[in-house]
Amino acid sequence: METSQIEERIANLKGRRAYEEKKASKLGFPSLYEYFEYKIAKELLAVEQQTKEKERMKAAIVKKPTLKKKSSCCCC
Repeated sequence: METSQIEERIANLKGRRAYEEKKASKLGFPSLYEYFEYKIAKELLAVEQQTKEKERMKAAIVKKPTLKKKSSCCCC
């Protein structure tokens, strides 16, 4: 995990730092740093899953060939 990204997020907390520290301790993380490390990893995993889902959906969409309408009478 990139240390600078975690430290940057912690530095940008400002007034939310106490809230995030309480939340981290409530979830069982020994430090705020480890909580943000987990949070970033979770975000990266979610983005990866979304891209896989999009690729899977693109592969599932198969264009159906267009069929010519057949007329019921032989004069047309």
